[in-house]
Amino acid sequence: MSASHADAVTFSDLSRNPRAVAERAASVGRVRVTHRDAPDFYLTAADREDQRDQTLATASRLFLALIKHDPTARALVIAMPEVFPWVRHLTPDELRSFTLELVEALSDAAELEVDATTQEVIAGWRATARIKADPSQYAKARKATKGDFGPVEVSA
Repeated sequence: MSASHADAVTFSDLSRNPRAVAERAASVGRVRVTHRDAPDFYLTAADREDQRDQTLATASRLFLALIKHDPTARALVIAMPEVFPWVRHLTPDELRSFTLELVEALSDAAELEVDATTQEVIAGWRATARIKADPSQYAKARKATKGDFGPVEVSA
């Protein structure tokens, strides 16, 4: 459940009336706590978060089992374009590599609580697809280079 504007409170609200905010979080599932000088965070019941963790672990194990029984990951590879339309710019080998890396990252998220890796895998492969989608950029990217080109600016 994602928090809508109605499911958000300020950090000051939490400080002033923690019981009411906790009750609200319990009734709606989770409450986004906004903070003017820091990143927002969610307040949620531990049992609900435990359920989310178990759900992720189950999905991760299912994907790993599919790959174990089908090393080509055919079923997952077939589904990838529906989830990530930009994979059409990847070669079949790249798509299989992306699928395997994603399943491994999901496993790490579920089993090791390493969440950032999943988004890094997606961002890296999406960047590859973005370059390959533009033939002139792709040709330019494939040219040999020499020397240091200085700092790199990353765009979202």
